[in-house]
Amino acid sequence: MSTTQTTRPDATRPGGSPTPSASEVVETLLRLTHTLRRRHAARSGDRELSAPRMRLLAAMSDLRRVRMGELASRLGLTARTITTLVDALEREGLLARLPDPSDRRATLLELTDTGRGYLDRVHAVQRELAEQFMAPLSAADRQQLYDLLRRLQAASGPADGEPVTS
Repeated sequence: MSTTQTTRPDATRPGGSPTPSASEVVETLLRLTHTLRRRHAARSGDRELSAPRMRLLAAMSDLRRVRMGELASRLGLTARTITTLVDALEREGLLARLPDPSDRRATLLELTDTGRGYLDRVHAVQRELAEQFMAPLSAADRQQLYDLLRRLQAASGPADGEPVTS
């Protein structure tokens, strides 16, 4: 990805340097996100730490048992995608499929003890990395960055496939 230097000649930052273009800001954010993901994967020893996988496990940590269809709907994933993810997580012992006592055609999912331990380790690594990445920022800087990111998030609406929440 190459950085496009498109700045307005009259737009300058307080230090006199040109204000970065929208493209430069987004590219910097994408590079930082990529770096965070690589470091997280290296620290956790998990190369399969995809966003859908983590969203599924995080959703399961909030639920006791849930039908696969309900989980797919909640996460905005197709039945095929949820089945593929669940198959892999079940093979790893992180999720268990259980028969639904009220509907023998349905399958319930439950996070296993191994799955809960896995999520605890992932969250510990996330907290550690977050503190390291944010260390150069003061509390006020962190608050300002958080407020700006939330504002951009709100203006952009939900991500593709992400359920709309109020």
